[in-house]
Amino acid sequence: MANEQKKFDAAIIGSGIGGSTLAGVLARQGLSVIVFEGGTHPKFAVGESMILETSEMMRALAEFYDVPELAYFSSENYFKYAGGSHGVKRHFSFVHHSPGQEQDIKLSLQAVIPKQPYGHEMHLYRQDTDYFLTSLAISYGATVLQNTLVADVDIQPDGVTISTKNGQAYHADYLVDAGGFRSLVADKLGWRHHDLQTHTRSIFTHMIDVPCYNDVSAPPQAFDVPFRWSEGTLHHIFKGGWLWIIPFNNHADSTNPLCSIGLQLDPRVHPARPDLSPEAEFNEFIERFPKMKEQLQNAKAVRGWVRAERLQFSSRHVVGDRFALLGHAAGFIDPLYSKGLYVTHISVMVIADLLLKAKKTNDYSAQAFQPLEKLTLNYVAMHDRLVANSIKSWSHYELWRVYAVLWLLGAYLEYLMLSITRMRSKNRGEYISLLKDNRLAGGGFKRFFEIQEKIDALFEQVNPEDEADVARVVAEARALFASFRWLPKPFQAVLDGKTHLPKNKFRLSLFNQRDGFMGDGEYRKHFFGGMSLLDLGIKGAIDAIRYSKPYLNWKRRSQNRLAWKKSLIPNPSPEGGRESPLPSGEG
Repeated sequence: MANEQKKFDAAIIGSGIGGSTLAGVLARQGLSVIVFEGGTHPKFAVGESMILETSEMMRALAEFYDVPELAYFSSENYFKYAGGSHGVKRHFSFVHHSPGQEQDIKLSLQAVIPKQPYGHEMHLYRQDTDYFLTSLAISYGATVLQNTLVADVDIQPDGVTISTKNGQAYHADYLVDAGGFRSLVADKLGWRHHDLQTHTRSIFTHMIDVPCYNDVSAPPQAFDVPFRWSEGTLHHIFKGGWLWIIPFNNHADSTNPLCSIGLQLDPRVHPARPDLSPEAEFNEFIERFPKMKEQLQNAKAVRGWVRAERLQFSSRHVVGDRFALLGHAAGFIDPLYSKGLYVTHISVMVIADLLLKAKKTNDYSAQAFQPLEKLTLNYVAMHDRLVANSIKSWSHYELWRVYAVLWLLGAYLEYLMLSITRMRSKNRGEYISLLKDNRLAGGGFKRFFEIQEKIDALFEQVNPEDEADVARVVAEARALFASFRWLPKPFQAVLDGKTHLPKNKFRLSLFNQRDGFMGDGEYRKHFFGGMSLLDLGIKGAIDAIRYSKPYLNWKRRSQNRLAWKKSLIPNPSPEGGRESPLPSGEG
């Protein structure tokens, strides 16, 4: 084969959402790329719930690498592009359960996702998203070999040779292993480790005939929340675990009857039952919780049940000379806060930039790619503490009420930093540089890290069974939040017992000069730099128009051409440049 003799700029193992996105970005920027996929698309994958951080990273990748299609899955405004197999996500919610008891509707939290300026988010039907992104990579010039298992890789100072199980060999300047937990490179080098706080196992499938939780419990008004539970991602939480409900059939234009269902359990609290089938173990477990059982008693699985033992792993290193691990090949914690796709996408942003630089300098050393290793390991470490302490807090609802605010604050600040940085950055280099201190939550703001470290330390030591200890930790954590001058008022309301964030995020107090949206002092300098309120208003208005549903729909009707239908693909903008977030040929 001709491709066996050609030396590619980059070889990628795995065409999941990370591998295919990276392949599309690199090919769009003019690099020669080959992708090895052991299976074939469409194929099942989990990681279906979007969060604000991931959506924002999709917009940033679309703009800074001139691949506008990467924004298709960033909001509901793109449904006509993305297709009707995906669900809508208007909130990220939690209802707390105790064994053998009816669920107390006061013990719930609905974190409402803002509709403005980009629209609500989506539940991704991954067999369609990953197939689309793989097709996109091919359309921009990447070579994708499906049903091609990699047998071995030989990494030498002058390049990498990839040998497939059918006896063929391919050559590249650089190798990216995006093969997930089965990472060939991580296993080959013995980099895997499980020295992590989080410890969960999983049982999951896709089902039909899953009713909205409101239909078996109480209406939204009784819960005092703005939306029905089925309009977003629902987490049933309990001591030692949680269960996700992610519907794809929750809006009028949906063509997909499925709902993703998954049970996450700490085996130290809920030991595995290898004597039962995965389905039998799942059903036996939810018998303990009356309302969970009622919601799922008539649901039917449409694919085989999957049972996975401990999910958590990380890597001692992420990069080496001429190779790197990407996304879940480097580490995985738990799907609780849907952070995995965010980690993958910001990693794509960084590694693509490093590869484009390496193409010019011919420096493919581990040292040159250290920013990727630092970012990845910092994100994994923060993710581990966040999930472990969240699960621990569910043993006592007063602990969770407090820890939920740390999660909300960290996510808000991270999203704020990502979105404002995209607006204020002149090019990709400036964008990546401004995000260099981010660690998954907190937006790289040192004042957040100070209280986060103290609150996590409190929760790592608390005994949830000791009421006095719980009261002490809750009081100390509240004092730490009180010391953070820039805690948004809706988060303080949650701390005080409110069960949801406001549906309408706009209020006049946001424009207060000292304690409004932009804050003051080091907070304002860190997140907004030299931006004025007028600057922010102008850039925000432009963004709101560019990503609005009417504008996107108008562009699609007026010029209904997708990138892969064009006979010629436009040349990419200069390095670090930006294009319209519209599809190639549609703007």
